Amino acid sequence: MGGQGRLGMMQPPVIILKEGSDQSQGKGQLLSNIGACTSIVSCVASTLGPRGMDKLIVNDRGQATISNDGATILKLLEIVHPAARTLVDIARAQDAEVGDGTTSVVLLAGEMLKESKQFIEEGVAPHIIIKGYRKAAQLAVQKVKDMAITIDKSDKAAFHDLLLKCAGTSMSSKLIVSQKGFFSKMVVDAVLSLDQDDLDENLIGTKKVPGGGMQDSLLIKGVAFKKTFAYAGFEQQPKSFVNPKVLCLNVELELKAEKDNAEVRINEVSEYQAIVDAEWQIIYAKLEAIVKTGAKVVLSKLPIGDLATQYFADRDIFCAGRVAADDLKRVVKAVGGSVQSTTSDINEKHLGSCGKFEERQIGGERFNIFEECANAKTCTMILRGGAEQFIAEVERSLHDSIMIVKRAIKNNQIVAGGGATEMELSKYLRDYARTIQGKQQLIISAFAKSLECIPRQLADNAGFDATDLLNRLRMKHAQGSQWEGIDIEGECTSDLMEKFVWEPALVRINALSSAAEAACLILSVDETIRNQQSEKPNPGPKAPPGTAQRALRGRGRGGLPRR
Repeated sequence: MGGQGRLGMMQPPVIILKEGSDQSQGKGQLLSNIGACTSIVSCVASTLGPRGMDKLIVNDRGQATISNDGATILKLLEIVHPAARTLVDIARAQDAEVGDGTTSVVLLAGEMLKESKQFIEEGVAPHIIIKGYRKAAQLAVQKVKDMAITIDKSDKAAFHDLLLKCAGTSMSSKLIVSQKGFFSKMVVDAVLSLDQDDLDENLIGTKKVPGGGMQDSLLIKGVAFKKTFAYAGFEQQPKSFVNPKVLCLNVELELKAEKDNAEVRINEVSEYQAIVDAEWQIIYAKLEAIVKTGAKVVLSKLPIGDLATQYFADRDIFCAGRVAADDLKRVVKAVGGSVQSTTSDINEKHLGSCGKFEERQIGGERFNIFEECANAKTCTMILRGGAEQFIAEVERSLHDSIMIVKRAIKNNQIVAGGGATEMELSKYLRDYARTIQGKQQLIISAFAKSLECIPRQLADNAGFDATDLLNRLRMKHAQGSQWEGIDIEGECTSDLMEKFVWEPALVRINALSSAAEAACLILSVDETIRNQQSEKPNPGPKAPPGTAQRALRGRGRGGLPRR
């Protein structure tokens, strides 16, 4: 009975997860996640700041990308570690929300996790660390808001100067730093040409033309797009107009044989001729309706065939078919009017107008350019340069600057860059930590220490003695110099507010909040369950029909070969 009782107590193991599932948990899993995030940080750390290095990433198709933009690098790395992907997400969020500071946010999150590692190894519960980090992040964000300097928008000259400084600061770590003044002015003019209520950056078109130098880039205060597919008769059309009316269509102006769309049964040849005549009448009716509107420039999303092109050329009208949807949207925004889906009943209000239209050669491309538009709420940047990878990186750099200028217009509070803000926050949080007791004091001090990674990395990337400069920064901030940061040009520390190294306070606030949130999220995970990918059994090569029967016929009972 005793033996039977003991056997009865032995329960078989309960299998919950599918066979092949990988299950990791506990302190080891936490430390593994932190290690994965730290290795991600080491990939992008060297790209931070004016002396940051670029990364050359080659994908599986052999396409090469050269960039030092944190979000771009992390996106191209195709990271598969589930915890490390959190850092990719915060870099993308920072890029979408603010546009700049993508490397900084990844560095901060990684450093916060690195500082928390010692507490986890000593057995501190992750939730105590999370509580401390959340409190520290809240205090840091409030401190940035308190110390930020507000620029008066009513003084147009001073505000324009602020925008130029902010654009220049975001470019100082990019490839285009040598032409910082030229591109800063281009970016500020581009953003100021938009509708100031919504500031839709998608209305700033960017066209890349290989060849020439960076300073050959130009800003069109209107719309420019590459010459579209040209039909016979295109070269006979006029290529320049002053004060033309512009008609935008979503209509196909091509002679279409109705046999493609319908079935027609006829008894006589004359009936067939009547159908052909009707097809010609339909297209001519459309073309006549367009000419009667008085429009001198006709654009369409759909093809404009050779018949229509020649028809317009004979009447001194310029036309372009297959115009990209985003280009046509920007044309409508610039010249006014609206996109018409029919050629009947087009009135004056449906047409747009611009001061000057011309087709111009830029580098190896021909561009259709609309300038001096009636209500220009859009613009186009035409970027020049040597290699295509270089122009692509210039475009990414300008996108960051456009987003920074957009944020500075909407939120006119600024702080100094160069690690000055982080050092002041670090000093403030250390002072606060001394006023409380318990484990939280150590955790908030660790958060304060993690903020120092930004000035340290800036100094390291520039080849300076980081320990010496950090000690000097700590001393200066303790003495009350709140804008003291790493001066790359002077290879020392200096007041970066006076040196005009400015950036919107929103960049720092967003970076701190996102980094703390990502660190807390990773610290709250103590188990990873990875389901094995289901694989279909490989059936092997398919046998020809009748093979199985023939094979069986040649065998006796039990599948043995017959003698």
